[in-house]
Amino acid sequence: MSQESMQFDVVIVGAGPAGLATAIRLKQLAADANQTISIAILEKAAEIGAHTLSGAVIDPKSLTELIPDWQTKGAPLTVPVTQDKCFYLTQHKHFSIPVAGPLHNEGNYIVRLNQLVRWLGDYAITLGVDIFPGFAAAGALYDDTQRVVGIQTGEFGRDQQGEPTPQFQPSMAIYAKQVVLAEGCRGSLTQQIISDFKLANPQSPQTYGLGIKELWDIDKDNHQQGTVIHTVGWPLPHMTYGGGFIYHTDKQQVMLGLVVGLDYDNPYLDPFQEMQRWKTHPWIADMLKGGKRVGYGARAINEGGWQALPQLAFPGGVIVGDAAGFLNVPRIKGTHTAMKSGMCAAEAIFAGLSNTHSLCDYRPAVEASWLGTELKKVRNIRPAFHAGLALGLAYAAIDHFIFRGKAPWTFKHHVDHATLKPKASAKKIDYPKPDGILTFDRASSVYLSNTYHEANQPCHLQLKKPDVPVDVNYAWYDAPETRYCPAGVYEMVGNKQNLRLQINAQNCIHCKTCDIKDPTQNIHWVPPEGGGGPNYRDM
Repeated sequence: MSQESMQFDVVIVGAGPAGLATAIRLKQLAADANQTISIAILEKAAEIGAHTLSGAVIDPKSLTELIPDWQTKGAPLTVPVTQDKCFYLTQHKHFSIPVAGPLHNEGNYIVRLNQLVRWLGDYAITLGVDIFPGFAAAGALYDDTQRVVGIQTGEFGRDQQGEPTPQFQPSMAIYAKQVVLAEGCRGSLTQQIISDFKLANPQSPQTYGLGIKELWDIDKDNHQQGTVIHTVGWPLPHMTYGGGFIYHTDKQQVMLGLVVGLDYDNPYLDPFQEMQRWKTHPWIADMLKGGKRVGYGARAINEGGWQALPQLAFPGGVIVGDAAGFLNVPRIKGTHTAMKSGMCAAEAIFAGLSNTHSLCDYRPAVEASWLGTELKKVRNIRPAFHAGLALGLAYAAIDHFIFRGKAPWTFKHHVDHATLKPKASAKKIDYPKPDGILTFDRASSVYLSNTYHEANQPCHLQLKKPDVPVDVNYAWYDAPETRYCPAGVYEMVGNKQNLRLQINAQNCIHCKTCDIKDPTQNIHWVPPEGGGGPNYRDM
């Protein structure tokens, strides 16, 4: 039986800020040239924005370049930042520290990013972009020269009787002159393309963080709309990169959370528990007193910066946004950079559409734009924290005030999965039990993410070798997957004679932490059935 197929000029994988900006800019260029261009966007979430999660404070620079009249068109940027605060925390006290230059937010907005993504999606549709939510991009299509010529949708799904099967079930072949990978951080197809074409920078691999976020209704006397707060210090160990954020948005709500660098070395560190413990700080607990938690989510973020960017073009396509790693770590912002990368890519794609064998390398455009300048200037800040919090902060000040981001060196990164110490040389961490008022367990948290996967579908978290979780991960690291996952997906069950790893794939919130931090890289994250996963609303 022949497979159904469709043909477009451009197919984009991922309806996030980068993918939508790429599509919108392509349509604008075509209109300016009085040409037509067909664009399809595949989105694995059930609806646009359902998988989008970020802090988020955004710089509207890219949005203004893309859609200059966004305010009159009703873009959901309605909470301008009114004040910035930064604190160093000890276990019981907090001390105000100067707000670093990159963290100044004058002219920026506190946003619910999934709302902005939905607005951009609606705008793209009015321009004639075809968006297909609920379709996971499972693989790339190649011609006989090994050029990417499209995207294969499908899943490790069900047979004709509806029973799960480990065999891949193709559903649709979508062919295009150019493929744009805009999957976000650690996209599964992007990782495959980077590997196939050897696009990664071997001298400075990508490094990641895990952001865990909650949405709270709080007492009106504690609410200061427009206030942006960042914290460093407690509860994270001195050598573990990370920090907290508290954003006072509208509706008498705050968006708060903790980001933990995934290059931590203690296998007993639990990012979810660290975030819960962070809220018990007297100053934070007092802010939340009388409030109610109404939302939860988690997502890995790229922290490698400029030197960790892969090659951005491959035969038949490009990588944009967080899929490539365009996050400005010191600013804790990636939306404006992701959108700008998509806009630069769109211009290269449009110029090369007439030549189907051209390589649409848009890196020169990035380097010539404010995007390249912005990322190169801060390239050394994140890796400086490999030396610990104090030296990292000291170097950041020197780099900003003395070198102005133009130091004649570039620090490198290391791979996150290789940093764990064996359990024999690590100190166990005693985390307090949740009280159900201020601190919570994983199960109740996942419930607030509205995560749903069709029952009885094949597990999308595949083990390359089934014995590794017990023989290696448990034996050497005391099963770190049971702690680094913020959704309770992984459990060790049974006794010592019959121990095994249980994977609760239905809990997965698609954060990709397991794909990054598993010390043996034995976990292979493949797309589940389309439409599954979290459903973030006002996050």
